[in-house]
Amino acid sequence: MSAPPAPEQRQAATHRGRIVDLTERRVFAGIVEVVDGRIAAVREDGAVAERSFLCPGFVDAHVHIESSLLSPPEFARIAAIHGTVATVSDPHEIANVLGVEGVRHMQRLAAGSACKIHLGIPSCVPATGFETAGAAIGADEVAELCADPSLLFLAEVMNVPGVIGRDPEVVRKLEIAARHGKRIDGHAPGLRGAGLAAYVAAGIETDHECSQLDEAQEKVALGQKILIREGSAARNFEDLWPLLAERPERCMLCSDDKHADDLLEGHIDRLCARAVARGVDVFDVLRAACRNPVEHYGLHSGLLRPGDPADFIRLRDLESFEVEQTWIDGTCVAHAGKSLVAPSGSLRLDVCRATPKSAEDFAVPAGVGRIRVIEVADGQIITRAGEADAMLRQGFAVADPARDLLKVAVVNRYEDRPPAVAFVRGFGLRQGAIASSVAHDSHNFVAVGASDEELARAVNLLVACRGGLAAVGGTLEKVLALPVAGLMSDASAEEVAGAHADLTRAARELGSTLCAPFMALSFLALLVIPALKLSDRGLFDATAFAFVPLFTGDQPQVP
Repeated sequence: MSAPPAPEQRQAATHRGRIVDLTERRVFAGIVEVVDGRIAAVREDGAVAERSFLCPGFVDAHVHIESSLLSPPEFARIAAIHGTVATVSDPHEIANVLGVEGVRHMQRLAAGSACKIHLGIPSCVPATGFETAGAAIGADEVAELCADPSLLFLAEVMNVPGVIGRDPEVVRKLEIAARHGKRIDGHAPGLRGAGLAAYVAAGIETDHECSQLDEAQEKVALGQKILIREGSAARNFEDLWPLLAERPERCMLCSDDKHADDLLEGHIDRLCARAVARGVDVFDVLRAACRNPVEHYGLHSGLLRPGDPADFIRLRDLESFEVEQTWIDGTCVAHAGKSLVAPSGSLRLDVCRATPKSAEDFAVPAGVGRIRVIEVADGQIITRAGEADAMLRQGFAVADPARDLLKVAVVNRYEDRPPAVAFVRGFGLRQGAIASSVAHDSHNFVAVGASDEELARAVNLLVACRGGLAAVGGTLEKVLALPVAGLMSDASAEEVAGAHADLTRAARELGSTLCAPFMALSFLALLVIPALKLSDRGLFDATAFAFVPLFTGDQPQVP
Protein backbone atom coordinates (compact mmCIF):
# COMPACT_ATOMS: atom_id res chain seq x y z
CA MET A 1 0.00 0.00 0.00
CA SER A 2 1.51 3.31 -1.08
CA ALA A 3 2.09 6.12 1.40
CA PRO A 4 -0.73 8.67 1.44
CA PRO A 5 -0.23 12.11 -0.02
CA ALA A 6 -0.21 15.15 2.25
CA PRO A 7 -3.77 16.35 3.02
CA GLU A 8 -3.35 19.59 1.10
CA GLN A 9 -2.54 17.72 -2.12
CA ARG A 10 -5.23 16.65 -4.59
CA GLN A 11 -4.34 14.67 -7.66
CA ALA A 12 -5.49 11.82 -9.83
CA ALA A 13 -4.96 8.54 -8.00
CA THR A 14 -5.54 4.82 -8.40
CA HIS A 15 -6.54 2.66 -5.44
CA ARG A 16 -6.41 -1.13 -5.49
CA GLY A 17 -8.12 -3.49 -3.14
CA ARG A 18 -11.15 -5.65 -2.49
CA ILE A 19 -14.04 -3.35 -3.33
CA VAL A 20 -17.19 -3.44 -1.21
CA ASP A 21 -20.20 -2.86 -3.47
CA LEU A 22 -23.20 -2.10 -1.25
CA THR A 23 -25.64 -1.88 -4.15
CA GLU A 24 -24.88 -5.36 -5.52
CA ARG A 25 -23.97 -6.76 -2.09
CA ARG A 26 -20.70 -8.25 -3.23
CA VAL A 27 -16.94 -7.88 -2.78
CA PHE A 28 -14.54 -8.09 -5.72
CA ALA A 29 -10.90 -7.38 -6.46
CA GLY A 30 -10.60 -4.19 -8.41
CA ILE A 31 -9.43 -0.64 -8.95
CA VAL A 32 -10.93 2.71 -7.97
CA GLU A 33 -9.80 5.68 -10.03
CA VAL A 34 -10.09 9.16 -8.53
CA VAL A 35 -9.80 12.37 -10.52
CA ASP A 36 -10.27 15.85 -9.05
CA GLY A 37 -11.80 14.49 -5.87
CA ARG A 38 -14.45 12.30 -7.51
CA ILE A 39 -14.71 8.64 -8.42
CA ALA A 40 -13.89 8.43 -12.12
CA ALA A 41 -14.22 4.66 -12.43
CA VAL A 42 -14.64 1.44 -10.44
CA ARG A 43 -13.27 -1.57 -12.32
CA GLU A 44 -13.18 -5.25 -11.45
CA ASP A 45 -9.68 -6.71 -11.87
CA GLY A 46 -8.91 -10.22 -10.68
CA ALA A 47 -5.18 -9.53 -10.91
CA VAL A 48 -5.28 -7.09 -7.98
CA ALA A 49 -3.46 -8.71 -5.05
CA GLU A 50 -4.17 -6.11 -2.36
CA ARG A 51 -6.14 -7.84 0.43
CA SER A 52 -7.52 -4.79 2.27
CA PHE A 53 -11.03 -3.55 1.55
CA LEU A 54 -12.12 -0.32 -0.13
CA CYS A 55 -15.50 0.59 1.33
CA PRO A 56 -17.87 3.56 1.51
CA GLY A 57 -17.16 5.54 4.67
CA PHE A 58 -19.24 5.51 7.83
CA VAL A 59 -21.88 8.11 8.69
CA ASP A 60 -22.98 9.14 12.17
CA ALA A 61 -26.67 9.60 11.42
CA HIS A 62 -27.44 11.81 14.43
CA VAL A 63 -24.93 13.65 16.58
CA HIS A 64 -24.68 16.84 18.59
CA ILE A 65 -21.05 17.73 18.00
CA GLU A 66 -21.13 20.19 20.89
CA SER A 67 -21.57 17.26 23.31
CA SER A 68 -18.11 16.00 22.42
CA LEU A 69 -16.84 19.24 23.99
CA LEU A 70 -14.90 19.73 20.74
CA SER A 71 -15.22 22.27 17.96
CA PRO A 72 -16.53 20.80 14.68
CA PRO A 73 -13.08 20.67 13.04
CA GLU A 74 -11.64 18.82 16.04
CA PHE A 75 -14.56 16.38 16.18
CA ALA A 76 -14.16 15.69 12.47
CA ARG A 77 -10.40 15.27 12.73
CA ILE A 78 -10.81 12.42 15.23
CA ALA A 79 -13.96 10.88 13.75
CA ALA A 80 -12.17 10.51 10.40
CA ILE A 81 -9.52 8.31 12.06
CA HIS A 82 -12.32 5.80 12.66
CA GLY A 83 -13.57 5.93 9.08
CA THR A 84 -16.36 8.45 9.60
CA VAL A 85 -16.68 10.47 6.40
CA ALA A 86 -19.88 12.33 7.25
CA THR A 87 -22.21 13.30 10.07
CA VAL A 88 -25.84 14.32 10.33
CA SER A 89 -25.46 16.99 12.99
CA ASP A 90 -28.08 18.91 14.95
CA PRO A 91 -26.64 22.24 16.23
CA HIS A 92 -29.40 22.31 18.83
CA GLU A 93 -27.04 22.85 21.78
CA ILE A 94 -25.36 26.04 20.59
CA ALA A 95 -28.71 27.23 19.21
CA ASN A 96 -30.13 27.13 22.75
CA VAL A 97 -27.33 29.46 23.80
CA LEU A 98 -27.06 31.76 20.77
CA GLY A 99 -30.07 31.10 18.51
CA VAL A 100 -29.71 31.47 14.74
CA GLU A 101 -26.25 32.96 15.18
CA GLY A 102 -25.20 29.74 16.91
CA VAL A 103 -26.29 27.75 13.85
CA ARG A 104 -24.35 30.10 11.57
CA HIS A 105 -21.30 29.80 13.80
CA MET A 106 -21.42 26.02 13.52
CA GLN A 107 -21.70 26.33 9.74
CA ARG A 108 -18.56 28.46 9.66
CA LEU A 109 -16.69 26.01 11.87
CA ALA A 110 -17.86 22.95 9.92
CA ALA A 111 -16.69 24.29 6.55
CA GLY A 112 -13.57 22.47 5.46
CA SER A 113 -13.59 19.95 8.30
CA ALA A 114 -11.86 16.60 7.88
CA CYS A 115 -15.20 14.83 7.45
CA LYS A 116 -18.39 16.24 5.97
CA ILE A 117 -20.59 17.78 8.67
CA HIS A 118 -24.17 18.11 7.42
CA LEU A 119 -26.12 20.45 9.66
CA GLY A 120 -29.84 20.64 10.30
CA ILE A 121 -32.32 23.19 11.62
CA PRO A 122 -33.06 23.02 15.35
CA SER A 123 -36.80 22.59 15.82
CA CYS A 124 -37.21 23.10 19.56
CA VAL A 125 -35.25 26.06 20.92
CA PRO A 126 -35.93 26.15 23.77
CA ALA A 127 -36.96 22.51 24.09
CA THR A 128 -39.89 23.53 26.29
CA GLY A 129 -41.40 26.67 27.73
CA PHE A 130 -40.61 25.44 31.25
CA GLU A 131 -36.96 26.52 31.34
CA THR A 132 -34.76 29.49 30.55
CA ALA A 133 -32.60 29.28 27.44
CA GLY A 134 -30.26 31.84 25.96
CA ALA A 135 -32.25 32.19 22.74
CA ALA A 136 -35.33 31.07 20.84
CA ILE A 137 -35.90 29.78 17.32
CA GLY A 138 -39.52 30.20 16.35
CA ALA A 139 -41.33 29.43 13.11
CA ASP A 140 -40.03 32.62 11.46
CA GLU A 141 -36.44 31.62 12.24
CA VAL A 142 -37.12 28.09 11.00
CA ALA A 143 -38.37 29.59 7.73
CA GLU A 144 -35.20 31.69 7.45
CA LEU A 145 -32.99 28.64 8.01
CA CYS A 146 -35.05 26.42 5.70
CA ALA A 147 -34.22 28.79 2.87
CA ASP A 148 -30.57 27.71 3.23
CA PRO A 149 -30.06 24.66 0.98
CA SER A 150 -27.00 23.56 2.97
CA LEU A 151 -29.23 22.86 6.00
CA LEU A 152 -30.73 19.52 5.02
CA PHE A 153 -33.29 18.63 7.67
CA LEU A 154 -35.52 19.79 10.51
CA ALA A 155 -33.79 18.34 13.55
CA GLU A 156 -35.37 16.22 16.26
CA VAL A 157 -38.89 17.40 17.06
CA MET A 158 -38.93 17.01 20.83
CA ASN A 159 -42.22 18.72 21.59
CA VAL A 160 -44.24 15.51 21.42
CA PRO A 161 -47.34 16.96 23.14
CA GLY A 162 -47.20 19.90 20.74
CA VAL A 163 -47.16 17.57 17.73
CA ILE A 164 -49.97 15.34 19.00
CA GLY A 165 -52.05 18.29 20.20
CA ARG A 166 -51.46 20.20 16.93
CA ASP A 167 -49.91 23.21 18.61
CA PRO A 168 -50.04 25.98 15.96
CA GLU A 169 -46.36 26.96 16.29
CA VAL A 170 -45.18 23.35 16.08
CA VAL A 171 -47.47 22.63 13.11
CA ARG A 172 -46.19 25.73 11.33
CA LYS A 173 -42.57 24.57 11.72
CA LEU A 174 -43.42 21.14 10.33
CA GLU A 175 -45.29 22.67 7.39
CA ILE A 176 -42.43 25.04 6.60
CA ALA A 177 -39.91 22.20 6.61
CA ALA A 178 -42.11 20.02 4.41
CA ARG A 179 -42.67 22.88 1.97
CA HIS A 180 -38.90 23.28 1.60
CA GLY A 181 -38.42 19.55 1.08
CA LYS A 182 -36.50 19.07 4.33
CA ARG A 183 -36.40 15.71 6.08
CA ILE A 184 -37.97 15.80 9.55
CA ASP A 185 -36.30 14.01 12.45
CA GLY A 186 -38.09 12.74 15.52
CA HIS A 187 -37.48 12.42 19.25
CA ALA A 188 -40.15 10.39 21.02
CA PRO A 189 -38.77 8.23 23.86
CA GLY A 190 -41.25 5.57 24.93
CA LEU A 191 -44.08 6.91 22.78
CA ARG A 192 -46.45 4.10 21.74
CA GLY A 193 -49.97 3.45 20.50
CA ALA A 194 -52.31 6.18 19.31
CA GLY A 195 -49.96 8.95 20.39
CA LEU A 196 -47.17 7.49 18.30
CA ALA A 197 -49.46 7.07 15.30
CA ALA A 198 -50.44 10.75 15.50
CA TYR A 199 -46.80 11.80 15.87
CA VAL A 200 -45.70 9.82 12.80
CA ALA A 201 -48.70 11.03 10.79
CA ALA A 202 -47.44 14.58 11.30
CA GLY A 203 -44.57 13.73 8.93
CA ILE A 204 -41.87 12.82 11.41
CA GLU A 205 -39.65 10.22 9.79
CA THR A 206 -37.02 9.01 12.27
CA ASP A 207 -36.42 8.22 15.91
CA HIS A 208 -33.15 7.80 17.82
CA GLU A 209 -34.62 7.50 21.32
CA CYS A 210 -35.72 3.84 21.35
CA SER A 211 -34.48 1.89 24.36
CA GLN A 212 -36.47 -1.32 23.76
CA LEU A 213 -36.66 -3.54 20.70
CA ASP A 214 -40.47 -3.77 20.63
CA GLU A 215 -40.69 0.03 20.77
CA ALA A 216 -38.40 0.26 17.73
CA GLN A 217 -40.38 -2.42 15.91
CA GLU A 218 -43.64 -0.54 16.50
CA LYS A 219 -42.13 2.65 15.11
CA VAL A 220 -40.76 0.84 12.06
CA ALA A 221 -44.20 -0.69 11.42
CA LEU A 222 -45.60 2.86 11.25
CA GLY A 223 -42.97 3.85 8.69
CA GLN A 224 -40.24 5.44 10.79
CA LYS A 225 -36.54 4.77 10.39
CA ILE A 226 -34.67 3.88 13.57
CA LEU A 227 -31.30 5.36 14.43
CA ILE A 228 -29.61 2.87 16.76
CA ARG A 229 -27.75 4.94 19.32
CA GLU A 230 -24.60 4.25 21.28
CA GLY A 231 -23.23 7.36 22.95
CA SER A 232 -21.36 8.10 26.14
CA ALA A 233 -24.48 8.05 28.34
CA ALA A 234 -27.32 6.57 26.27
CA ARG A 235 -26.26 3.09 25.16
CA ASN A 236 -29.03 1.32 23.28
CA PHE A 237 -27.10 -0.90 20.87
CA GLU A 238 -27.38 -4.09 22.94
CA ASP A 239 -31.16 -3.80 23.05
CA LEU A 240 -31.69 -2.78 19.44
CA TRP A 241 -29.06 -4.57 17.32
CA PRO A 242 -31.48 -7.39 16.22
CA LEU A 243 -33.33 -4.76 14.20
CA LEU A 244 -30.30 -4.58 11.90
CA ALA A 245 -30.99 -8.15 10.84
CA GLU A 246 -34.79 -7.79 10.79
CA ARG A 247 -35.15 -4.48 8.94
CA PRO A 248 -31.75 -3.26 7.70
CA GLU A 249 -33.38 -0.92 5.19
CA ARG A 250 -34.99 0.99 8.11
CA CYS A 251 -31.87 1.34 10.29
CA MET A 252 -29.02 3.79 10.74
CA LEU A 253 -26.30 4.08 13.39
CA CYS A 254 -25.59 7.11 15.53
CA SER A 255 -23.85 8.35 18.67
CA ASP A 256 -26.08 11.35 19.54
CA ASP A 257 -23.80 12.55 22.36
CA LYS A 258 -20.21 11.30 22.65
CA HIS A 259 -17.41 12.76 24.75
CA ALA A 260 -13.97 13.34 23.26
CA ASP A 261 -12.21 10.54 25.17
CA ASP A 262 -14.84 8.03 24.01
CA LEU A 263 -14.54 9.34 20.45
CA LEU A 264 -10.81 8.70 20.50
CA GLU A 265 -11.55 5.06 21.31
CA GLY A 266 -13.98 4.51 18.45
CA HIS A 267 -17.06 5.64 16.59
CA ILE A 268 -19.44 3.96 14.11
CA ASP A 269 -16.65 1.49 13.28
CA ARG A 270 -17.05 -0.13 16.72
CA LEU A 271 -20.78 -0.61 16.24
CA CYS A 272 -20.15 -2.35 12.90
CA ALA A 273 -17.71 -4.75 14.54
CA ARG A 274 -20.15 -5.52 17.35
CA ALA A 275 -23.03 -6.14 14.95
CA VAL A 276 -21.03 -8.52 12.73
CA ALA A 277 -19.77 -10.34 15.83
CA ARG A 278 -23.42 -10.98 16.76
CA GLY A 279 -24.06 -12.59 13.40
CA VAL A 280 -25.64 -9.73 11.45
CA ASP A 281 -24.86 -9.92 7.74
CA VAL A 282 -22.01 -7.54 6.92
CA PHE A 283 -23.90 -5.96 4.02
CA ASP A 284 -26.88 -5.24 6.26
CA VAL A 285 -24.54 -3.64 8.79
CA LEU A 286 -22.82 -1.50 6.16
CA ARG A 287 -26.16 -0.53 4.66
CA ALA A 288 -27.13 1.01 8.00
CA ALA A 289 -23.68 2.48 8.68
CA CYS A 290 -22.96 3.94 5.24
CA ARG A 291 -25.69 3.89 2.64
CA ASN A 292 -28.99 4.57 4.42
CA PRO A 293 -28.03 7.96 5.90
CA VAL A 294 -26.61 9.22 2.59
CA GLU A 295 -29.75 8.26 0.71
CA HIS A 296 -32.26 9.32 3.37
CA TYR A 297 -30.85 12.79 4.01
CA GLY A 298 -29.38 13.42 0.56
CA LEU A 299 -25.91 13.91 2.01
CA HIS A 300 -23.11 15.37 -0.08
CA SER A 301 -21.10 12.20 0.46
CA GLY A 302 -20.05 9.39 -1.86
CA LEU A 303 -20.87 5.68 -1.83
CA LEU A 304 -17.91 4.48 -3.91
CA ARG A 305 -19.74 4.76 -7.24
CA PRO A 306 -18.60 6.43 -10.45
CA GLY A 307 -19.39 10.15 -10.29
CA ASP A 308 -19.58 10.22 -6.48
CA PRO A 309 -17.32 12.36 -4.30
CA ALA A 310 -14.27 10.27 -3.42
CA ASP A 311 -15.25 9.69 0.23
CA PHE A 312 -14.21 6.17 1.17
CA ILE A 313 -12.13 4.12 3.57
CA ARG A 314 -9.64 1.30 3.46
CA LEU A 315 -10.37 -1.46 5.99
CA ARG A 316 -8.06 -4.22 7.13
CA ASP A 317 -11.02 -6.64 7.21
CA LEU A 318 -14.80 -6.79 7.51
CA GLU A 319 -14.79 -8.17 11.05
CA SER A 320 -12.73 -5.81 13.18
CA PHE A 321 -13.37 -2.89 10.78
CA GLU A 322 -9.93 -1.55 11.57
CA VAL A 323 -9.54 1.58 9.45
CA GLU A 324 -6.26 1.95 7.61
CA GLN A 325 -7.08 5.09 5.60
CA THR A 326 -9.88 7.62 5.24
CA TRP A 327 -10.33 9.67 2.09
CA ILE A 328 -12.53 12.77 1.73
CA ASP A 329 -12.96 14.28 -1.74
CA GLY A 330 -9.90 12.38 -2.83
CA THR A 331 -7.69 13.62 0.01
CA CYS A 332 -6.34 11.21 2.59
CA VAL A 333 -7.22 12.73 5.99
CA ALA A 334 -6.30 9.79 8.24
CA HIS A 335 -3.74 7.00 7.94
CA ALA A 336 -2.86 4.10 10.27
CA GLY A 337 -4.84 5.50 13.20
CA LYS A 338 -3.36 8.99 12.90
CA SER A 339 -4.95 12.19 11.64
CA LEU A 340 -3.23 13.95 8.77
CA VAL A 341 -5.09 17.16 9.60
CA ALA A 342 -3.62 19.71 12.00
CA PRO A 343 -5.55 20.51 15.21
CA SER A 344 -7.80 23.55 14.94
CA GLY A 345 -8.95 26.15 17.46
CA SER A 346 -12.19 28.12 17.63
CA LEU A 347 -13.42 31.61 18.42
CA ARG A 348 -14.31 32.04 22.09
CA LEU A 349 -17.92 33.02 22.85
CA ASP A 350 -18.66 34.16 26.42
CA VAL A 351 -22.30 33.64 27.50
CA CYS A 352 -22.57 33.75 31.30
CA ARG A 353 -24.47 36.18 33.53
CA ALA A 354 -24.54 34.06 36.70
CA THR A 355 -22.75 35.36 39.78
CA PRO A 356 -20.98 33.35 42.53
CA LYS A 357 -23.25 31.39 44.88
CA SER A 358 -23.03 30.61 48.60
CA ALA A 359 -23.94 27.40 50.42
CA GLU A 360 -27.08 29.13 51.69
CA ASP A 361 -28.33 29.47 48.11
CA PHE A 362 -28.70 25.67 47.93
CA ALA A 363 -30.55 25.25 51.26
CA VAL A 364 -33.92 23.45 51.09
CA PRO A 365 -36.44 24.24 53.90
CA ALA A 366 -38.30 21.18 55.17
CA GLY A 367 -41.69 20.58 53.60
CA VAL A 368 -44.65 18.26 54.09
CA GLY A 369 -44.34 14.55 53.28
CA ARG A 370 -41.52 12.71 51.53
CA ILE A 371 -39.17 14.18 48.95
CA ARG A 372 -39.39 13.34 45.27
CA VAL A 373 -36.13 11.91 43.94
CA ILE A 374 -34.71 11.80 40.41
CA GLU A 375 -33.38 8.26 39.97
CA VAL A 376 -30.58 7.83 37.45
CA ALA A 377 -29.87 4.54 35.64
CA ASP A 378 -26.39 3.95 34.25
CA GLY A 379 -26.31 3.91 30.45
CA GLN A 380 -29.72 5.60 30.11
CA ILE A 381 -30.83 9.22 29.90
CA ILE A 382 -34.34 8.24 30.97
CA THR A 383 -34.75 8.70 34.72
CA ARG A 384 -37.27 7.28 37.17
CA ALA A 385 -39.39 9.20 39.66
CA GLY A 386 -38.76 7.96 43.20
CA GLU A 387 -39.41 9.09 46.73
CA ALA A 388 -37.45 9.07 50.00
CA ASP A 389 -37.66 10.26 53.57
CA ALA A 390 -35.76 13.52 53.85
CA MET A 391 -32.67 13.82 56.01
CA LEU A 392 -33.53 16.86 58.13
CA ARG A 393 -31.05 19.09 59.92
CA GLN A 394 -32.10 22.27 61.73
CA GLY A 395 -35.27 22.56 59.69
CA PHE A 396 -33.62 21.95 56.32
CA ALA A 397 -33.51 18.90 54.02
CA VAL A 398 -29.89 17.97 53.35
CA ALA A 399 -28.02 15.47 51.21
CA ASP A 400 -27.47 12.00 52.66
CA PRO A 401 -24.55 10.37 50.82
CA ALA A 402 -24.88 7.21 52.94
CA ARG A 403 -28.20 6.55 51.15
CA ASP A 404 -26.89 7.88 47.82
CA LEU A 405 -29.32 10.76 48.26
CA LEU A 406 -27.57 13.81 46.82
CA LYS A 407 -28.62 17.32 45.97
CA VAL A 408 -28.95 18.42 42.36
CA ALA A 409 -29.10 22.08 41.41
CA VAL A 410 -29.70 24.02 38.20
CA VAL A 411 -28.34 27.57 38.12
CA ASN A 412 -29.61 29.94 35.44
CA ARG A 413 -26.58 31.24 33.52
CA TYR A 414 -28.47 33.74 31.35
CA GLU A 415 -30.03 35.66 34.25
CA ASP A 416 -28.80 36.02 37.82
CA ARG A 417 -31.42 34.07 39.77
CA PRO A 418 -31.49 31.73 42.79
CA PRO A 419 -30.76 28.07 41.99
CA ALA A 420 -33.45 25.41 41.65
CA VAL A 421 -32.64 22.51 43.97
CA ALA A 422 -33.89 18.92 44.21
CA PHE A 423 -32.59 15.45 45.10
CA VAL A 424 -31.07 12.70 42.97
CA ARG A 425 -30.08 9.07 43.47
CA GLY A 426 -27.67 7.03 41.32
CA PHE A 427 -24.54 9.16 41.17
CA GLY A 428 -22.99 7.54 44.23
CA LEU A 429 -20.87 10.48 45.37
CA ARG A 430 -19.73 10.00 48.95
CA GLN A 431 -18.29 13.51 49.10
CA GLY A 432 -17.68 16.50 46.88
CA ALA A 433 -19.60 17.73 43.87
CA ILE A 434 -19.48 17.80 40.09
CA ALA A 435 -20.86 20.55 37.87
CA SER A 436 -21.30 21.34 34.18
CA SER A 437 -22.44 24.12 31.86
CA VAL A 438 -23.39 21.40 29.36
CA ALA A 439 -26.95 20.82 30.56
CA HIS A 440 -29.38 19.72 27.87
CA ASP A 441 -31.14 21.47 26.45
CA SER A 442 -30.96 25.04 27.70
CA HIS A 443 -27.41 24.66 29.02
CA ASN A 444 -27.71 26.35 32.35
CA PHE A 445 -25.28 25.22 35.06
CA VAL A 446 -26.15 21.84 36.60
CA ALA A 447 -24.45 20.31 39.63
CA VAL A 448 -24.75 17.27 41.90
CA GLY A 449 -23.17 17.28 45.33
CA ALA A 450 -22.92 15.73 48.76
CA SER A 451 -23.27 19.07 50.58
CA ASP A 452 -24.42 22.62 49.99
CA GLU A 453 -20.89 23.93 50.51
CA GLU A 454 -19.45 21.65 47.84
CA LEU A 455 -22.27 22.46 45.42
CA ALA A 456 -21.46 26.15 45.76
CA ARG A 457 -17.76 25.50 45.31
CA ALA A 458 -18.28 23.52 42.09
CA VAL A 459 -20.75 26.02 40.61
CA ASN A 460 -18.44 28.93 41.42
CA LEU A 461 -15.66 27.31 39.43
CA LEU A 462 -17.98 27.37 36.42
CA VAL A 463 -18.84 31.01 37.06
CA ALA A 464 -15.13 31.85 37.23
CA CYS A 465 -14.27 30.18 33.91
CA ARG A 466 -17.57 31.27 32.25
CA GLY A 467 -18.59 27.67 31.59
CA GLY A 468 -17.03 24.23 31.70
CA LEU A 469 -16.89 21.05 33.75
CA ALA A 470 -15.72 20.87 37.35
CA ALA A 471 -15.14 18.35 40.15
CA VAL A 472 -14.38 19.28 43.77
CA GLY A 473 -13.95 17.46 47.05
CA GLY A 474 -11.56 18.06 49.94
CA THR A 475 -8.30 19.22 48.35
CA LEU A 476 -9.47 18.00 44.92
CA GLU A 477 -10.26 20.68 42.38
CA LYS A 478 -10.35 20.01 38.63
CA VAL A 479 -11.78 22.16 35.85
CA LEU A 480 -12.12 21.86 32.08
CA ALA A 481 -12.99 25.29 30.69
CA LEU A 482 -15.35 25.43 27.71
CA PRO A 483 -14.88 28.95 26.34
CA VAL A 484 -16.93 28.40 23.17
CA ALA A 485 -20.42 29.28 24.48
CA GLY A 486 -19.84 27.15 27.58
CA LEU A 487 -20.19 24.06 25.38
CA MET A 488 -16.95 23.47 23.52
CA SER A 489 -13.24 23.81 24.10
CA ASP A 490 -10.86 25.60 21.78
CA ALA A 491 -8.14 23.06 22.56
CA SER A 492 -7.17 19.93 20.63
CA ALA A 493 -9.19 16.74 20.92
CA GLU A 494 -6.30 15.01 22.67
CA GLU A 495 -6.07 17.76 25.30
CA VAL A 496 -9.83 17.79 25.87
CA ALA A 497 -9.98 13.99 26.07
CA GLY A 498 -7.20 13.93 28.65
CA ALA A 499 -8.85 16.63 30.77
CA HIS A 500 -12.25 14.93 30.55
CA ALA A 501 -10.74 11.57 31.51
CA ASP A 502 -9.12 13.26 34.54
CA LEU A 503 -12.49 14.69 35.55
CA THR A 504 -14.18 11.29 35.17
CA ARG A 505 -11.49 9.71 37.38
CA ALA A 506 -12.01 12.50 39.91
CA ALA A 507 -15.77 11.83 39.98
CA ARG A 508 -15.05 8.16 40.61
CA GLU A 509 -12.63 9.03 43.39
CA LEU A 510 -15.51 10.94 44.94
CA GLY A 511 -17.60 7.77 44.75
CA SER A 512 -19.47 7.80 41.43
CA THR A 513 -19.89 4.43 39.73
CA LEU A 514 -21.54 5.78 36.55
CA CYS A 515 -19.83 4.96 33.25
CA ALA A 516 -20.10 8.61 32.15
CA PRO A 517 -20.93 10.78 35.19
CA PHE A 518 -20.66 14.12 33.38
CA MET A 519 -22.80 12.96 30.48
CA ALA A 520 -25.41 11.66 32.94
CA LEU A 521 -25.22 15.00 34.76
CA SER A 522 -25.85 16.89 31.52
CA PHE A 523 -29.22 15.17 31.00
CA LEU A 524 -30.72 15.87 34.44
CA ALA A 525 -32.25 19.08 33.09
CA LEU A 526 -33.63 17.61 29.85
CA LEU A 527 -37.35 18.05 30.37
CA VAL A 528 -38.46 16.17 27.25
CA ILE A 529 -37.07 12.85 28.52
CA PRO A 530 -39.07 11.00 31.23
CA ALA A 531 -39.60 10.81 34.01
CA LEU A 532 -38.42 13.36 36.59
CA LYS A 533 -36.05 16.23 35.72
CA LEU A 534 -35.00 19.63 37.08
CA SER A 535 -35.08 22.94 35.23
CA ASP A 536 -33.86 26.32 36.46
CA ARG A 537 -37.50 26.93 37.43
CA GLY A 538 -38.13 23.80 39.47
CA LEU A 539 -38.77 20.06 39.59
CA PHE A 540 -40.52 18.80 36.45
CA ASP A 541 -42.58 15.68 35.74
CA ALA A 542 -41.71 14.96 32.09
CA THR A 543 -44.52 12.40 31.85
CA ALA A 544 -47.28 14.78 32.94
CA PHE A 545 -45.38 17.71 31.41
CA ALA A 546 -45.88 19.81 34.54
CA PHE A 547 -43.98 21.14 37.54
CA VAL A 548 -44.35 19.20 40.78
CA PRO A 549 -43.47 20.17 44.36
CA LEU A 550 -40.29 18.73 45.85
CA PHE A 551 -42.21 17.46 48.89
CA THR A 552 -45.11 15.13 48.15
CA GLY A 553 -47.41 16.82 50.66
CA ASP A 554 -46.79 20.38 49.51
CA GLN A 555 -49.13 22.24 47.21
CA PRO A 556 -48.02 22.58 43.57
CA GLN A 557 -46.78 26.03 42.64
CA VAL A 558 -46.28 27.51 39.19
CA PRO A 559 -42.73 28.96 39.06
